[in-house]
Amino acid sequence: MSTTTNLKEELIAAVYREARLLDEGRFDEWRDQLTADAHYWVPADPADTDPLRQPALIYEDRLLLDVRIERLNDPRAHSLQPRVRCLHVLQQPEVLALNEAEGSAEIEVRYVYLETQGDRQVVLGAVARQTWLRQNDSWRLQRKRVDLLNVDAPLPMVQLLP
Repeated sequence: MSTTTNLKEELIAAVYREARLLDEGRFDEWRDQLTADAHYWVPADPADTDPLRQPALIYEDRLLLDVRIERLNDPRAHSLQPRVRCLHVLQQPEVLALNEAEGSAEIEVRYVYLETQGDRQVVLGAVARQTWLRQNDSWRLQRKRVDLLNVDAPLPMVQLLP
């Protein structure tokens, strides 16, 4: 098996692991697979190209993601009671670009996001475009852009990370 094939398999496994950690509420472990300069972006419009100049539903750097995770881990967070659960149902991730020399990759994954809390359920379709970097022999998530399928509709409150 070629090195490229092995790297693609590692990347796809990293994408599935990222979703599983969120689904299982293992937010500290999820954060550990982020780069120090990580960004998580849910644009308000799929045509948006600059999260600093255009409105976003979510645009968080590593510091804001740390604050979010702190809240998600806090048993006193009122908005998380009753317990919030989520499930990412992923299609096979597609490796769009892989630069073995630089240790970087671009991935696209289409998925359905489900979130429940008590009798409330949210279902969102999405396409995520991710940038992964190879650091210390493992893949780390540097950038994640989530384009929601129904972004033009009034959106329900989402507690976790779609």
